[in-house]
Amino acid sequence: MRERVRNGRVGRLATVSAEGRPHLVPLCFALDGEVLYSAVDEKPKRSQHLKRVENIRSRPEVAVIVDHYEEDWTRLWWVRLDGTARVLDGGAEREHGLALLREKYEQYRSQPPTGPVVAIDVRRWRSWASETE
Repeated sequence: MRERVRNGRVGRLATVSAEGRPHLVPLCFALDGEVLYSAVDEKPKRSQHLKRVENIRSRPEVAVIVDHYEEDWTRLWWVRLDGTARVLDGGAEREHGLALLREKYEQYRSQPPTGPVVAIDVRRWRSWASETE
């Protein structure tokens, strides 16, 4: 389960707004023990004030799912991580998260993220895999 997440290239982050509305976005991430890091990167966005960051600041409980799909359904799997997110605007932990992300993603080496880093303290892991895998 942890190896699948560690090697996963993309996941989906679920947050909830202060008003209780769900919000779901894809994310690149790096796993370090029980902490998952993701950065606000330089890809084009509608605004610098991202809903996921705003949601985390008001309601830090989040979920992330990393999954694998292919037409051969005997190879399907998913891993869900539930946890508490923190927004890191600066400091040593932010730099540590960025270093892990640069190590995993070439794009972050050539265009380092300048926005905040989201750190998710994972408190529960759940998974499923096809029985024939």
